[in-house]
Amino acid sequence: MSFLNTKHKKKSFTLTTLLFSALLLLLFYIGLTYMDPPEEKGIAVNFGQMDFGKGDVQPKEKIKSEPIKTVKEIVEEQQEEVKPVTEPEVQVSAEEKAAEKLVTQENEESILIKQKQEAKRKADAAAKKATADAARKEQQRVAAEKAETERKRKAEQAKRDKVDNLFGGLAKSDGTAKGGEGDDNKAGDKGNPAGDPYATSYYGTPGSGSGGSGYGLSGRKLLKKGQVKQQCNEEGRVVVKIVVDRNGKVLSATAGVKGTTNNDPCLLKPAEATARLHKWNLDANAPSQQVGFVVVNFKLGE
Repeated sequence: MSFLNTKHKKKSFTLTTLLFSALLLLLFYIGLTYMDPPEEKGIAVNFGQMDFGKGDVQPKEKIKSEPIKTVKEIVEEQQEEVKPVTEPEVQVSAEEKAAEKLVTQENEESILIKQKQEAKRKADAAAKKATADAARKEQQRVAAEKAETERKRKAEQAKRDKVDNLFGGLAKSDGTAKGGEGDDNKAGDKGNPAGDPYATSYYGTPGSGSGGSGYGLSGRKLLKKGQVKQQCNEEGRVVVKIVVDRNGKVLSATAGVKGTTNNDPCLLKPAEATARLHKWNLDANAPSQQVGFVVVNFKLGE
């Protein structure tokens, strides 16, 4: 299958299937248990059909209750004759009627004008509010897009910085494989892409000449070698881990890392001093602290 394209996915699929089958069999044979509900308890109430009664015999069927006596009260309403009150007739002249009609018309026109003005004012206010809301939403959208773009840029920059702090050349890998291997406290796959995955050393074999040394710093050129002689008569290879800045200066050197064949202190100290005297080319695009190595071979009598 296309989704089982690695041995790890196949192993995970097989293990999940077995566990699921075992769980189904366990549920089939054991089953699910449940508890019977407890018996209901409460107060016993006497059998009957009404909210009242008398006597000592409990009837089994419905009985006829005593009729309820109702008293009808007759209320006589006395109606009083109400005589309508007549207002005195007021005689209005024709001139007064015409004046009253003119005033009424003027009031109606003024009310209509005020209503139109109020409606126009409300429409203008609603239009201004809608324009302001649209402008505010557009500003919020633009700000959100800028914030998202900045967040993505910072995330990508953080990833690049993290990769730059790893061993030289690791930032150029395709990043498709998972996991890693090495003797440091940073994530990555230590070694050489052209090396042997089953080799015991992370470094290539250096030259075998007198006081010979090997080195490795991805993408950087060695401008100057250092050499400090031992003060004892020992033989062996010492691998020194170095940290180099963009200017090519060795910031730190740690002798005796993996690949070392002789850990005698009289060889470790001159090996570190030798590594610190190395000088690399300036590279503004290099990581701020790039990790590499220097291998120093010590011979008897040297």
